[in-house]
Amino acid sequence: MRYFLTGATGFIGGHVARQLVEAGHEVRALVRNPVKAADLRELGVTLYQGDITDKETMREPMESVDGVFHLAAWYEVGVPDKSVAERINVQGTRNVLELAKELGVLKTVYTSSLVVFSDTGGNLVDESYRFHPSGAWPTEYERTKYVAHYDVAVPMMEAGLPLVIVQPGVNYGPGDTSTVRESLIDYLRGRLPAVPRDTAYCWAHVEDTARGHVQAMERGRVGESYIIAGPVHTVPEVYEMAARITGVPAPRIRLSNGVMRAMASAMEVVGRAVPLPKAYRGESLRSTIGTYIGDNSKARHELGFKPRPLEEGLRETLLHEMRLLGMTNDDRRMTTDE
Repeated sequence: MRYFLTGATGFIGGHVARQLVEAGHEVRALVRNPVKAADLRELGVTLYQGDITDKETMREPMESVDGVFHLAAWYEVGVPDKSVAERINVQGTRNVLELAKELGVLKTVYTSSLVVFSDTGGNLVDESYRFHPSGAWPTEYERTKYVAHYDVAVPMMEAGLPLVIVQPGVNYGPGDTSTVRESLIDYLRGRLPAVPRDTAYCWAHVEDTARGHVQAMERGRVGESYIIAGPVHTVPEVYEMAARITGVPAPRIRLSNGVMRAMASAMEVVGRAVPLPKAYRGESLRSTIGTYIGDNSKARHELGFKPRPLEEGLRETLLHEMRLLGMTNDDRRMTTDE
């Protein structure tokens, strides 16, 4: 089969590309800078220079493909300039899906997110759940992913576009460059004194999430959405697990949602007067509040999705990061060459 990917240089997209190539498929990828995508070329992926915000740059690589994976997205929190979010997450998604329809692509898999449900209030929701926003969104990423999901993808799917939507949660694993990895590094270095007490996510190893995308292409029913998220754990549970694996003590301070919201509001004010580190800006703090959790039963039953237990994947990830940091585990006491 011949597949076209957007977002192949990203964390999940790179694993999707690898799994497709290893399965014997021909893979085409849209990249903004082919020089920086040499690893994909070495893998056997055919690279096409372009951008999802420029619809015509996708026409040639999307022609005559059997399926499209649209993973490209803007994900930033705590940055001053958010104008690009609308162009990439909303208009870029519209461009990809409109062109897939125009070219008669047999099936497209679109990567949405659990964040379109926003904070579920501790409830494990399924694909039928619909959050109705009122007031300001915690982050621009959440807002634009919501708009792309409900105002672009779902209407086009209901109008007959052969589309499957997948909704991952939090992803982790070796090679990550997100704030998840930054927090794990801070923890290993003893620089993470506090964590949100009440926040919970669905945690999936990136290889499992990528496999869920491939399964959605192979087995997903057109017109359906699938939550391809991992097991649910609170943030303190994750670090207690990490402590058992590494011997590094878990952060002792647990901040309630109320305290986190107060801190976010205060930092919003302070940030207008003085520059703040990205992690301490109001939007960054708001992004760590709430329960972003969903039930993956449908994906398990229909796709064969089977994410690994968090402790198994977290062990691999932490040991990988410890090696990069020059850390060793000696009688459960950590030392570092720094």
